[in-house]
Amino acid sequence: MKALKYFSVLILPVVVWISFTNYGWMTHLPAIVFFGFVPLLEFFISPNSNNFSKEEEEIEKENKLYTYLLYLTLPIQIVFLWLFFNAVQEPLTTSELVGRIFGMGIMCGVLGINVGHELGHRNNRFDEFIGEILLLTSLNTHFLPYHNGGHHYNVATPEDAATARKNELLYTFWIRSHFSSYAQAWKLENNRMRQENRHWLHPQNRMVIYTICNLIFLSLIFIFFGKFVLLYFIAAAVSGIILLETVNYIEHYGLLRTKNEHGRYEKVKRNHSWNSDHQIGQLLLFNLSRHSDHHYNGSKHYQLLKSLPESPQMPTGYPGMMLLSIFPPLWFWVMNKRISQ
Repeated sequence: MKALKYFSVLILPVVVWISFTNYGWMTHLPAIVFFGFVPLLEFFISPNSNNFSKEEEEIEKENKLYTYLLYLTLPIQIVFLWLFFNAVQEPLTTSELVGRIFGMGIMCGVLGINVGHELGHRNNRFDEFIGEILLLTSLNTHFLPYHNGGHHYNVATPEDAATARKNELLYTFWIRSHFSSYAQAWKLENNRMRQENRHWLHPQNRMVIYTICNLIFLSLIFIFFGKFVLLYFIAAAVSGIILLETVNYIEHYGLLRTKNEHGRYEKVKRNHSWNSDHQIGQLLLFNLSRHSDHHYNGSKHYQLLKSLPESPQMPTGYPGMMLLSIFPPLWFWVMNKRISQ
C-alpha cells in the first residue's frame, strides 16, 4: 500500500490531457496545478521527515510496484507525445499554444527527465535503457553520462556544472549548467573510449549513439508532422530542460565541500544538498526532494531515501522553491541566510 501514494503522479497526465482537449485558460491547467495549487497547498500540509524502519526498508526494497510505476511512465510519455503532436496542429491562439507546449514541457521534465534520472542510476541494462528512452523524449540524453560520471563525483565543488554558486543568477546558471554538462558528457565518454583503446567515434561511445538517436527522432517528427510541430516540440523539450536546470539550481545552491590539507575535497555528505520533506513534492517527483540522501548513496531506490537532521532544509517544496528562484533578490534574501547557518 505504501507504493500506491506515488501513483499520484498520474495527476500530471490527467491535467495535461485536459490542456490538450480544451481551449482558453484550461490549456494552462498543468501550470496552474503544479506551480499554483501545489505550492499553495504545501503551506498547509506539514512536512514529513519519517523514514522506514529497518524491517520496512527490507520489505519495500523488494516491492516491485515502485519500479513498475517507473516503467508505466514510458508508454504514458510516448502516448502524450503523440497527442501533443496532434494537439498543436489545431487552430489555437498564441496563449493556448503556449499552454499546451508548457504542459508537454512539464511532462518532459517530470516523466522524461526525472524518471529517466532515477532509472539511469539502476545497475541493470533494462532499467537504464528505459531511462535513456525517456530522456530521448526530452532531448536530454547527455544527462546520464554527465550526471552519473560528473555531477555525482564533483557535486558541491566549483568543478561541477550543476552546482549553483552563491549569488549566481538562475538565468545565467541555466546556460552554464546545460552547455557545460553537455560538453563534459562528451569529455567523459571520449576519455572512456581512450582508456578502452577505442576511437571516440566508436559505437560504444554513448554520446555518439545519443546524438544519432536525437537526430533520427527530430527528423521523424519533421517528416511526419512538419516543421511547426517540430519547433513546438523543441520548445516543449527546452521547457523541460529549463525545469531540470531550475531543480539543479535549488538542490545545490551555495553548498560547497571543503578541501583537506592535500587539496582533496571531503567526501560527499548529506549536508551537501538541499533537502525538502514537503509531502506533495515528494510524491510528484518520486522522492527527488530527499536529495541529500540521494547524493550520499546514488544507487538507493527512490522509495528508500531518508530524511536526516544533518541535511539542510528548504523552506518549502520544490515547486515553491522553483517559483522563488525566478526572483533573484528574493531568492538571495531567503537562501543566503540559510547557507551560513
